[in-house]
Amino acid sequence: MRSAERLLPTLAAIAAAALLAGCGSVGFMSRDAAQSAAADAPAASAAASAPNAAASGVAGPAPASTGRIAPATQRAYDDALALLRAGRVADAERGFRALAQSSPELAGPHANLGLIARNAGRLPEAVTELEKATTLAPGHAVAWNQLGLAYRQSGEFAKARDAYGHAIALAPDYAAAVLNLGVLDDLYLAEPAKALDLYTRYLALTPGGDPAVAKWVADVKHRVPAAAAPAASAASAPAPAGAPKEKS
Repeated sequence: MRSAERLLPTLAAIAAAALLAGCGSVGFMSRDAAQSAAADAPAASAAASAPNAAASGVAGPAPASTGRIAPATQRAYDDALALLRAGRVADAERGFRALAQSSPELAGPHANLGLIARNAGRLPEAVTELEKATTLAPGHAVAWNQLGLAYRQSGEFAKARDAYGHAIALAPDYAAAVLNLGVLDDLYLAEPAKALDLYTRYLALTPGGDPAVAKWVADVKHRVPAAAAPAASAASAPAPAGAPKEKS
């Protein structure tokens, strides 16, 4: 058997993988407070004209647990990940659900079930599964970012801010979480000054640049001196044309 520390590839490798069928995968197994990884799924309510850059992952600290996982459990998890990446979402979901039942202490199955549910619009289920994942793996920024997206889509903006804040506290250079908090402050909480700082920070963390966000920043600069506009009244309110799209 292998220790939890040696279970899966790095976040960066998973973030770089081609993830099919509009779904990402959170490639981590965790016993007690172990692993985390990345995903790539666009937010359902973002404007079609918004930027759509690839997801990025930031590795968390070393796992605290030295628990050991049976090879059969690891193989079942790897098989479910492969199914998800092949676009066989229903089969992958069955695999992750079986693992969540047989090994409920592992964070990875819960996280992937949360992503599948969020992509399918089953937001209460997504929140429940991602909350379990962050409870089991509290030291991993990507799981917190995913939970923030689920909260935001559910209209729970204060909880979304807290989840993004956890992600950024754990990984200050996690560009996706920085951008997502900026979008939340800008479009949903009517705090353009805070959003401007976050957008600027995001661009500094994006070596390749993001022209759509850079263009949007120019608009935000014009709005900052003015009185704050009313916040969006619902999670499903359409984003303005050209607004930044959240990132997984």
